[in-house]
Amino acid sequence: MMRLLLLTLLIESAMAQNMSLPSKNVLGTTLKKCCDSPKTGFYRDGFCHTGPQDHGTHVACATLTKEFLEFTKSRGNDLITPRPEWNFPGLKPGDKWCLCALRWLEAKKSGVAPKLDLEATHEKMLEFATLKDLQD
Repeated sequence: MMRLLLLTLLIESAMAQNMSLPSKNVLGTTLKKCCDSPKTGFYRDGFCHTGPQDHGTHVACATLTKEFLEFTKSRGNDLITPRPEWNFPGLKPGDKWCLCALRWLEAKKSGVAPKLDLEATHEKMLEFATLKDLQD
């Protein structure tokens, strides 16, 4: 009975992370890892996977800049300050992180969007912006 429960949980977890098939990036190839240090992604697996629980759509793998970090903090999302209670180290310029699609778009419109790693940006990002917009 315990084995069946464990197997069921593993299958549900894989399905929730859309891992039944390899995820694709915005270039149409297999999604690459965004970052392990700090560990990023909605599922904290290093990838910008998304799924039904990811209401923020954390699919844009970005190399963070000081300008972006200050911008997102001014919008109420402080990524700079460490939060030990959430095992969050705080981020600094040069770190890679899976950003919410809409926050990246907001930053782009404000001229402070960080550069994306297109091989590590999930194809779901194309529902929010064109490939050309992501490349600029």
